[in-house]
Amino acid sequence: MNFLDCVAFANKNPVAWLATVDGDQPRVRALGMWFADESGFYFQTAAVKDLYRQLINNPRVETAFYDPGSSGTMLRISGAVEFLDNLELRKKCLNDRPFLQKMGMTPESPELIIFRIARGEAYFWTLETNTKRKEFIKFGS
Repeated sequence: MNFLDCVAFANKNPVAWLATVDGDQPRVRALGMWFADESGFYFQTAAVKDLYRQLINNPRVETAFYDPGSSGTMLRISGAVEFLDNLELRKKCLNDRPFLQKMGMTPESPELIIFRIARGEAYFWTLETNTKRKEFIKFGS
């Protein structure tokens, strides 16, 4: 397995469980990943969310993508998030996710927060590999 296998798996199974830390308390939530490509795993949130505050305070996260139809294959990714403030990317986000426009967001809205995991490590878990040593896939520079 390589990083492009991770990208393909995440795009096929975009509902992710994203874990953050709030003080000393772990927090996890389901979050629809926007997309993944060779530059990382992209997400969007709103500035008013606890998630954003948690990421500002501690950008280290772990996320898991799950495909129940493949004997329960899971992809786990850990790394630190990067916040992106690129007008073209913001326009693409609103185009790809029209529900954000219905919420009143525009490309210039400070409430629109885009972040990605561009560097870190990933591994695939299956029932067959459950007791074997993890084979990490490093990504990013």
